[in-house]
Amino acid sequence: MPPFLVIAAAAAGAVYGAKALRREWRRVNRALDESERQREVAERDLRPTLRRDPATGEYRVG
Repeated sequence: MPPFLVIAAAAAGAVYGAKALRREWRRVNRALDESERQREVAERDLRPTLRRDPATGEYRVG
């Protein structure tokens, strides 16, 4: 096989591999970002909120 064809095949394989790696990288990051968002929402729901006391005008937990 001429060296040019071997180099061309290797380059094509490298391009395909890079695209596949990028696609997988993005898929994994999307999954991680989604789980991070869900965790933040769950933590936010557990934190108490401040409410204004109409009698005193001060903010209290509740």
